[in-house]
Amino acid sequence: MKRTIVVGVDGSPESRAAADWAAREALRRDMHLRVVHAWLWQPLGAPIVQDRDTEARRSQEVLEEATAELTHRYPSLPLTAEVLQDTPVPALLGAAKDAETLVLGTRGHGVIAGFLLGSYGQQLIAAAECPVVSVRARHGRPVGGPEEGEVVVGQQGGVEESAGVLGFAFEAAAVRKVPLRAVRAWSLPPVYGYSPGSMWIAEQFGGLEPFEKAALEQALEPWRLRYPEVEVVEQVDMGSGGHVLLSAASDAQLVVVGRRVRESSVGARVGSVAHAVLHHAVCPVAVVPHS
Repeated sequence: MKRTIVVGVDGSPESRAAADWAAREALRRDMHLRVVHAWLWQPLGAPIVQDRDTEARRSQEVLEEATAELTHRYPSLPLTAEVLQDTPVPALLGAAKDAETLVLGTRGHGVIAGFLLGSYGQQLIAAAECPVVSVRARHGRPVGGPEEGEVVVGQQGGVEESAGVLGFAFEAAAVRKVPLRAVRAWSLPPVYGYSPGSMWIAEQFGGLEPFEKAALEQALEPWRLRYPEVEVVEQVDMGSGGHVLLSAASDAQLVVVGRRVRESSVGARVGSVAHAVLHHAVCPVAVVPHS
């Protein structure tokens, strides 16, 4: 059975852009595309005329319009389509449970104001077990860097912690036949001048920056061996993770970031770096969960 990419559609230009991106990605990676639309009959406790049959018919039309557009553009794409009888978040989380990737649309508000991820999008990215790709839209088509642009990945932590994130990024660069820019951000610890641990690192590696470069090289090594055809550009900069990654991704066609899987008192969280990139990167952003 082919691996599957799931994309959620709702008839909006943003979801059409997400479906288009997902279709091209499925063709690149020789995957099956599953197009889903979530709809659940929920009578309102208000004096508003509702017709269940009309709403059900409209939900089916949303799906048919999306699949017809994709079939016309990509006739060789294997796809299925389904209306899911549930509210959006649980419906899409269920559909993505066995998927390789879940794709969502994002509404843009311009370069300065950033992008509106929406409550559904934030909940899905924070809770999904698979990578989630957020796609920006303009006139119903994906926007972002040029097709020949790099894939940019943010690497943090050690070898095992970043394995899933780097694996996704290397595969994305390989199928696109473009370079991969691996970015690691670092900053001085608050007690740098007094910490024995920090001074030991400085002595062993000649400073914190060489230590960070060595950590990035170590994390990349197994993936370089697995994907020898991928040209890798290493970038280690001082600064916050979000700012460094956004600067590196100005001309990228895809940015890949990690999301640590952990619960807080307010539920699952996206993380500060992923949050910054999701709201301000121009190109599609893939958020990969990791332990």
